[in-house]
Amino acid sequence: METILKKKIGRESKDYLAITFGLICYALGWVAFLLPYQITTGGVSGIAAIIYYATGVEIQVSYFVINAVFLGFALKILGPKFSVKTIYAIFMLTFLLWWFQVLFRGSDGNLPQLLGPGQEFMACVIGAGLLGFGIGIVFCNNGSTGGTDIIAWIINKYKDVTLGRMMMYCDIVIISSCYFIFHDWKRVLFGFCVLFIMSIVIDYVINSTRQSVQFLIFSRKYEQIAEGISTKIDRGVTLLDGQGWYSKQDIKVIVVLARKGESLDIFRLVKDIDSDAFISQSNVVGVYGEGFDKLKVK
Repeated sequence: METILKKKIGRESKDYLAITFGLICYALGWVAFLLPYQITTGGVSGIAAIIYYATGVEIQVSYFVINAVFLGFALKILGPKFSVKTIYAIFMLTFLLWWFQVLFRGSDGNLPQLLGPGQEFMACVIGAGLLGFGIGIVFCNNGSTGGTDIIAWIINKYKDVTLGRMMMYCDIVIISSCYFIFHDWKRVLFGFCVLFIMSIVIDYVINSTRQSVQFLIFSRKYEQIAEGISTKIDRGVTLLDGQGWYSKQDIKVIVVLARKGESLDIFRLVKDIDSDAFISQSNVVGVYGEGFDKLKVK
């Protein structure tokens, strides 16, 4: 029981550290690249940026207030659906947006254009990359920054509209509304460019971190290897009966499904136990079940 508790605490600690790192990247993308060039995008942070450009109210203030209102409605309508990690992410991102602005703001009180004047497109690309990378890290570690996905959940409860489509509609309205502030369609195009790049980077981060591999391990020391993988790497092991065609001898085949990031640990463990073991590694399209992705089928 104590060992299980330690493992759970360890995993939760890693999640929070990873979420914090992702939020740092996200906040840095906003403060260092998007805000100085007056570029916006979708989501609550996009709404907060538009308010900042129009009124001067700092982005972290609007971001926190809007999310607090959304969370209040969500808890009342949907119940306690959103985890503690979402609340943590909202508070942490509010702090990071404020702290980076204090760090970067010049003596004139303005955020400097690090790439120089007239570099809106490069700022758009770099900022969107940081935003997408940060959000991808947060999603991969079971976190969420709240925002327009809360609106999507609420509307989805009463209307037959998919979550993805509802979030897309919200983002289109938010980005398009910046035209009424700048009266410049270029700003709107930059906003959609940020949204597009963010989506690609988020998908790349999520798919790369969740990629799984399958091992087939042939060894006479299969018991030691199976025990080591089960206890030291904490992955399930299956033994299959096999027979060598040339030797006509029976042999056990170890089958292991693991995350790609665990591959090196498995190779090292097998080598330490049996340097003559035969190993086959292959990528798998999807692994669903305990320890991997949840099977979401209606």
